[in-house]
Amino acid sequence: MIPRNRPVINEPDVARRLGVPLATWRRRDAAAFRSRVPSLLPDSRSLLYDLAQAEAYIAGKPVPALPVGEHPDDLLTDKETATVLGITPATVRAYASQGYLSAGITLYGTRLWPRHEIDARRDNPPGQGKGGGRRAGEPQGPRKQHAYEGDPRLQTAATALAAADGAPKSHIATQLATEHGGTPRTWERLLTAAAAGQDGTPDSGYSDGLEAQA
Repeated sequence: MIPRNRPVINEPDVARRLGVPLATWRRRDAAAFRSRVPSLLPDSRSLLYDLAQAEAYIAGKPVPALPVGEHPDDLLTDKETATVLGITPATVRAYASQGYLSAGITLYGTRLWPRHEIDARRDNPPGQGKGGGRRAGEPQGPRKQHAYEGDPRLQTAATALAAADGAPKSHIATQLATEHGGTPRTWERLLTAAAAGQDGTPDSGYSDGLEAQA
């Protein structure tokens, strides 16, 4: 997490500010730096550091403490976002690519999401809960043609069906649940909808072994 969207810096830029090659800095100075200025994203491949802390260390000054506690402007990784939403990091990335979540903010090649956005999605998912339904006095909008209309997982299900090569639907559903979260039963329903062309694409013509015998 990057607290309160504070400015950050990565290791190549730290070495550049010190005027030494990155390899030299990592061999000679990195261990001492990391012991005083911890990475803000310890679970990520991107080692990002708070800019104010890094500048204080470089200047030989006391390293200031970071603000504590949750804040709406915190930037969350895919893992942290997944924890808030109760899904997997892979599903977070899939939702972002499909428009169910925003694309987030990219810093030094790492994609992050503002806490206020993720908290709002958790507390008020589209079509559910407070603010998700029709307000009193508002005209009723068009009814959904099926339960999963507009669900970005439909495209994921359709893609899985296209690559299934005749595998049983239950097996595909179990694999999708493992990769993207949710239950195999939910994914079976999504696969059924996708197979019927309800993902917005033509009917895939898919049928599992039991359907073929029906």
